[in-house]
Amino acid sequence: MIRLYDSVSREVRDFVPLHEGRVGIYVCGLTVQSEPHVGHVRSAVNFDVLRRWLTYRGLEVTFIRNITDIDDKILVKSAEQGRPWYNLAYAMQRELTAAYDALNLLPPTYEPLATGHIPEMVELIQRLIERGHAYTAADGSGDVYFDVRSWPSYGEVSGQRVDDMTPAEDADPRGKRDPRDFALWKGRKDSEPETASWPAPWGRGRPGWHIECSAMASKYLGEAFDIHGGGLDLRFPHHENEQAQSRAAGFGFASTWMHNAWITTAGEKMSKSLGNSLVVPAVLQRVRAIELRYYMVSAHYRSHVEFSFEALDEAAQGFQRIEHFLSRAQEVIGGEVPLGVSCADFETALDDDLSTPAAFAAIFEVVREGNKALTSGDETALRGAAGSVRGMLAVLGLDPFDPAWDRGSGGGDEELLRSAVDTLVGHLLSQRQEARAAKDFATADAIRDQVKAAGIEIEDGPQGSSWSLR
Repeated sequence: MIRLYDSVSREVRDFVPLHEGRVGIYVCGLTVQSEPHVGHVRSAVNFDVLRRWLTYRGLEVTFIRNITDIDDKILVKSAEQGRPWYNLAYAMQRELTAAYDALNLLPPTYEPLATGHIPEMVELIQRLIERGHAYTAADGSGDVYFDVRSWPSYGEVSGQRVDDMTPAEDADPRGKRDPRDFALWKGRKDSEPETASWPAPWGRGRPGWHIECSAMASKYLGEAFDIHGGGLDLRFPHHENEQAQSRAAGFGFASTWMHNAWITTAGEKMSKSLGNSLVVPAVLQRVRAIELRYYMVSAHYRSHVEFSFEALDEAAQGFQRIEHFLSRAQEVIGGEVPLGVSCADFETALDDDLSTPAAFAAIFEVVREGNKALTSGDETALRGAAGSVRGMLAVLGLDPFDPAWDRGSGGGDEELLRSAVDTLVGHLLSQRQEARAAKDFATADAIRDQVKAAGIEIEDGPQGSSWSLR
């Protein structure tokens, strides 16, 4: 039985899909205002693991992840850069897709754009007005607000009382009945481009941020679906407002809410506003994409991760130990290691609220058993261990033999470099072996030290010597 932590009930619960054998997941994607940093993509990676695990457990998953391509920040930044807002949004969307591809995320079932669903948003807003949960601003601005006092359950997602909440800052407060009321529709201002507005019964304008996801989730997953996910920072106000307006409209909406924790720097959430962001392409100049994914996946999704390049390098070395075992096993087996069966401890770990730290503990235990098989020359045991390790890595999107790792991550260049280094180090290892056979241990040791100084570890075994990066 899969068990997941629900952010609303604040407990780990048995996960029972609304429809047997099928799961609907909606994950809040990014507002494409700038290049994605590692803090942005952690959420996408975490929910990619969830999707893969549910699929592994035999469920048919419909996975929707939106893109917000119209927003106050997009309008401001595009004006600062002297370019059309839609050009900025599209360019940043392409950057985001490249980052997702580099980190081997499965493409969503569908990735809706906010600008492609304005009619659905207008219809939903009209429904809220008719049901007495929304109103047009009294100042004639064309703004439409959700009346938070009209919905008694408002605050259930974040666990707050309405009177303790700060005012909503997403629109001018002059037309509001209550400072906490949030914008469903924003009337067009003269300072904004005409292209950033659409017709509506209340006048030209554009949607508020929160109404976008309610409209898109219900369109593709129905009025009630299984899981809504996103970063912890979205719990309030974004997810709080989504829940309120969707249920006020009469929708069942999400049965389970899941939130991943932040990647922090110096204890603060990584964000553009703090000036401490690290864009994905820059990080991938330091480590391989598969190592960055391992760094993100190896921590539990609800645990904050304090980012540092030292921690990233340490994680990379840990993953390289797994890769080294698979490479040595491949040499002995004489071909690609076949995908094998996951071990029971691995499955138990992921069934328990996606406990990836425990899952990797299970993987490393199998690696240890596999290394023993390498040392003893037990090829049957080696084949089983290596296949199991590869199979478990595949479930986590970390199979090093997956050709997807060549997408957008310099895979071809890395293979050429690896081949060149392999040839050079192989020549040195042959010289070392000849020196050892001639009992010229001084020369053999000198070659070993020379290779080690280059950051390469030599390991001697019954099948000969092999190397790996330290």
